Amino acid sequence: MEVKYLIEIDPSMILVRYNVKMEKQMTPEDAAEELYPKDELIYPIAKAIFEGEEDDVVEGLEKAISSGKDPISLIDDALMVGMGVVTRLYDEGIIFLPNVMMSADAMLEGIDHVKQKAGKAPTVKGKVVCHVAEGDVHDIGKNIVAALLRAAGYDVVDLGRDVPVDEVIATVEKENPMMLTGTALMTTTMYAFKEVNDKLMEKGYRIPFACGGGAVNQDFVSQYELGVYGEEAADAAKIADFIKANGDNVVKLREKFHRH
Repeated sequence: MEVKYLIEIDPSMILVRYNVKMEKQMTPEDAAEELYPKDELIYPIAKAIFEGEEDDVVEGLEKAISSGKDPISLIDDALMVGMGVVTRLYDEGIIFLPNVMMSADAMLEGIDHVKQKAGKAPTVKGKVVCHVAEGDVHDIGKNIVAALLRAAGYDVVDLGRDVPVDEVIATVEKENPMMLTGTALMTTTMYAFKEVNDKLMEKGYRIPFACGGGAVNQDFVSQYELGVYGEEAADAAKIADFIKANGDNVVKLREKFHRH
């Protein structure tokens, strides 16, 4: 006997992801538009930062400077404002890391331009030393961390990849940074972080050591005294901002950034 089933299916619901529906309601561009400043001189700069258009950033800066804006003030009043839009939309999952990197590059180009116009360097928030663990040659994560820290206004000493522990310690002694970052993609290299931590402690340094990368997790980083775990590359700038505002107490940093 043949049995027939009648199933009512709404064709409009087939193969439609929820995020596609949201995209139709509001694109990333729409979301950014709601956050841009309304000032007619600042708006195009912020928009160019979001779009990662370096030439448009410089053009917008030129117009603002020609209209009487102080070049150095445009770092905080325009470039950082545009990057703030990018960071917020990234945190909300509306845009992704490649977008952030393009925006960071555009912002750094803008900073270089206003420095040339002003004939002086802007005041930096602080100094951070970045490196990839000894034995590890995977530096994409570290490059992103360094770019985002620079975009957030920090002076970055980038030691590169496969950095010997003793070189890390010597650089901390020389540069006296507010924070050290380390990335590791290989489980065989992440144990260098423990050695870095112990040697810093032996020498009396108590600076936060922000660690991340595919090989490490919060449990591992929490095993050593100076360790603060950053799950995302963008966390490095947030950790640095927290240190600048609240001090470098590792316990407080873990309360803020670690999952409990």
